Amino acid sequence: MAGGLTYTAVESTALSTAEYYGKALCELGDEHPEVVALTADLGKSTKIGMFGDAHPERYFNVGIAEQGMFSMAAGFAKAGCVPFVSTFSVFAALRAADQVHADICYQNANVKIIATHGGTSFGQAGSTHHAICDIAVERSFPNMTVIVPADGMETVNAVRAAYETPGPFYIRINRGFDRVVYDSSDYGFEVGKAITMREGTDITVIACGSTVFQACQAADFLGNADGLKVRVLNVHTIKPIDKEAVLKAVMDTRRVIVAEDHTIIGGLGAVVAEIIAEAGKGCAFRRLGLQDKFAPIGLHEDIMSILGIDSNGIIETVRDVMKMDFELDDNWDDEV
Repeated sequence: MAGGLTYTAVESTALSTAEYYGKALCELGDEHPEVVALTADLGKSTKIGMFGDAHPERYFNVGIAEQGMFSMAAGFAKAGCVPFVSTFSVFAALRAADQVHADICYQNANVKIIATHGGTSFGQAGSTHHAICDIAVERSFPNMTVIVPADGMETVNAVRAAYETPGPFYIRINRGFDRVVYDSSDYGFEVGKAITMREGTDITVIACGSTVFQACQAADFLGNADGLKVRVLNVHTIKPIDKEAVLKAVMDTRRVIVAEDHTIIGGLGAVVAEIIAEAGKGCAFRRLGLQDKFAPIGLHEDIMSILGIDSNGIIETVRDVMKMDFELDDNWDDEV
């Protein structure tokens, strides 16, 4: 999926997720002359400026005018180009929501939005720059595919998949240096298909983005310390979500926790809850994320700890949920 984009272990840890994106986009530009890039004066911060250095004739800085930028992107798409648009997640989801909704999604325009500084990853910038409801907004738009990569390698796969798949894409990445989840890009990435990071039969932790690494760390610790078999699902595609993987987790473990750097209203946890409710299957269930409140200001790792979406918070919640009783029989009729 990632073409020729490979790095040594040393280089991998030295690159931010956004830099992976920038390099992947430059590769696409080398291969496909119809690829264009647009920025709203954030080329350096979002790393889309790397494309501008490589292909200046196909790089457009519109200034601080996000709404106009998304309308321009829709026009480029209608003219046969494949526009990649980058700005901060909070601006893409809120400031330009009308243009994304009407100009891009309503027309099913082939626009790829790479939204950086997702969740609380730009923690020091405060609430104006925390993207805590962008997933809820973007997944509600018809025709929009929503992906939240776990690390740089998954971002490369997502960018490639976005180019190869017609229609609007919203790919949400973080600001800084994410923990490495995948050593290479060859692990079977597919839009709409969850990745099983850890096998388990006692409880399932469903995660996306920065919480995937934290969930894996928690699962490893709980396996050694408590003897628990914790399944971890990386649900990188929020829409269309892998319903089969979610329901299999419910049937196999009957205990499910969702961890995300986002409000619990409308995000990954809400999608999982909808799947469980519509299937009529009961399970012990908990959503970790922003509990209908704004995040504090500070470093990303500190905010994740406060919100309980780091490995320690997930460990504590797993232990708590494991104490919850439910019927062990195989008759689901009384669960409805």
